[in-house]
Amino acid sequence: MADEVILLDFWVSPFATRVKIALAEKGVEYESREEDQSNKSPLLLKMNPVHKQVPVLIHNGKPVCESLIIVQYIDEVWNHKSPLLPCDPHQRAQARFWADFVDKKICSVSKLMWSSTGEAQEAAKNDLIGCLKLLEGELGDEPYFGGDTFGFVDVALIPFYNAFYTIEQLGNFRIVAECPKLVAWGHRCMEKESVSKSLPDQHKLYDFLLGSKKKLEAK
Repeated sequence: MADEVILLDFWVSPFATRVKIALAEKGVEYESREEDQSNKSPLLLKMNPVHKQVPVLIHNGKPVCESLIIVQYIDEVWNHKSPLLPCDPHQRAQARFWADFVDKKICSVSKLMWSSTGEAQEAAKNDLIGCLKLLEGELGDEPYFGGDTFGFVDVALIPFYNAFYTIEQLGNFRIVAECPKLVAWGHRCMEKESVSKSLPDQHKLYDFLLGSKKKLEAK
């Protein structure tokens, strides 16, 4: 009997996008169910009662929550092709470290930039540039963070690539001027079908985020 794979999804979520990319890399067929964030489904509340957030991967009726945990689960279960984490324990630990860095720094600073104005936004912008430069240093001259292979850190970071346009508009700067190798990496990743078909359009994303920002400011 074939596996039943369901993804509780929200198109704008970079965390759900990670899961889509990982599933695409593995060639796993799944059903995507879009969640209404203002009216969460009983299934989402049942499958993720702690955080009540997407993404949730439901594999044969059993839920797996939190995007990086889901990606690791996918890598372990469907290990027949496209390994995402390296075999070497130290390299695997390093990959997990940088993926965690993306969650703890890139996500939080990007949110701060989006939600703030004036000096606070400028400080967040400078912090974000510093974080991106650290990632660019880790990338070095390799095509991917996994070296020659598209891997775990690439999956963790690339969903934020299409948000670069929004960040640039908010901060009035160009990321390519600060981190040209990182932008080239993003272009390289976008050449992969698993990535290009999973990421939302950057202009559609900008319109959504700008609309959300205006609604919050109006409250």
